[in-house]
Amino acid sequence: MDLFEFNNKEHDTPKGPLAARMRPRTIDEVIGQKEIVGKGTLLRRAIEADRLTPMIFYGPPGTGKTTLAKVIANTTSAHFEQLNAVIAGIKEVREIVQRAKDRLKYDQEKTVLFIDEIHRFNKGQQDALLPFVEDGTVILIGATTENPMFEVNPALLSRSRLFRLQSLNNEEIEQVIQVAITDKERGFGNYPIHLERDALDHLVNVSNGDARTALNALELAILTTDPNEDGTIFINLEIAEASIQKRVLQYDKSGDQHYDTISAFIKSMRGSDPDATLYWLAKMIYAGEDPRFIARRIYVHAAEDVGLADPNALLIAQAAAYAVEFIGMPEARIPLAEAALYVATAPKSNAVINGIDAALNRVEKEKTGDVPVHLRDAHYKGAATLGHGKGYKYPHDYDHHYVPQQYLPDQLKDNKFYAPSQNGYEKTVQKRLDYFKERNKRGI
Repeated sequence: MDLFEFNNKEHDTPKGPLAARMRPRTIDEVIGQKEIVGKGTLLRRAIEADRLTPMIFYGPPGTGKTTLAKVIANTTSAHFEQLNAVIAGIKEVREIVQRAKDRLKYDQEKTVLFIDEIHRFNKGQQDALLPFVEDGTVILIGATTENPMFEVNPALLSRSRLFRLQSLNNEEIEQVIQVAITDKERGFGNYPIHLERDALDHLVNVSNGDARTALNALELAILTTDPNEDGTIFINLEIAEASIQKRVLQYDKSGDQHYDTISAFIKSMRGSDPDATLYWLAKMIYAGEDPRFIARRIYVHAAEDVGLADPNALLIAQAAAYAVEFIGMPEARIPLAEAALYVATAPKSNAVINGIDAALNRVEKEKTGDVPVHLRDAHYKGAATLGHGKGYKYPHDYDHHYVPQQYLPDQLKDNKFYAPSQNGYEKTVQKRLDYFKERNKRGI
């Protein structure tokens, strides 16, 4: 007898996907997000008092954005309307607004408008909604996985309170699973289910803070497992692994995760932490980040953060970039890791970037200095008549291939742009410059 036959004979089979059935109905059933909906928080007080204002819920998938909207729908005395920005347009917005106006006029009833994936509304669609949010015709609740600072019109965002939801931690995901197993009304509480500890740990770990993913995997494991002789549905690690094999990773290559992760990668290299460097590199590779983008960032920071403290860093970064083009992934992960580790563990100096930026700033803000006559090109016709190159001293004709002479324009001759650090090869550079400086003082 399979599970479906077992269900029909002995139990009422719940309708709809488990994740939808287990969606919290009240604020007390919400798991996680204590900083937002815990006792005494602003949002909880607003929901319980039915004193709602426009708000935007922002966070990764499976963290409870739509859940909170549903809780509000179950709590508020206002009429609740819902749109999905993926399929709705200005026409649907106007229809809802008209109904909201009628409710206010004839029934003195407010309207809460929940827009899922609000970042999918373009500027025109958001602009069409703005006047009715401003005048209170609708109370907007938006949900988005994208940073609303970039994806929601500033005028609309300024009139809304922003709530950022975090991924659930392992204890909260485990609680979600246990509630689903024991809930007799909406979950599998009527079924004799035995979920082994290592199977539970796998579901918790691989769902990566996404409650919806955890429930979908649990449901698949239960519905595809036949009861044993005594009717128990036994879920072991093998079954759990078959239900969800690869860790869910929230990573949008054009969104916050992209920018936040590359920022962490860069700062880990700059901060000389090889372990963190490898972790963030692995996350980007696992998520399918463009390896050429990764190679470019390593290349830049070999120059920006290591510079002349170890000139080889730039060469190794260049080799990794070439390897990405020449051999491709997944093999290119190795030279990428080698280059990233080299940059992370190399002595650090930002003297190069400070120097070029200081020089660019001087060029931008001050009159461009004339090239000293002795440095000008003396090879073209008539240059000698103009005195170009006259007095130039060829360094290779002197001891140590150095001779003091002025290379900057007259008005900038005392400026210093490059200041070597005391790290790595730049120690040697500084010693050489100190030697030149001493010779300049002595006039030799």
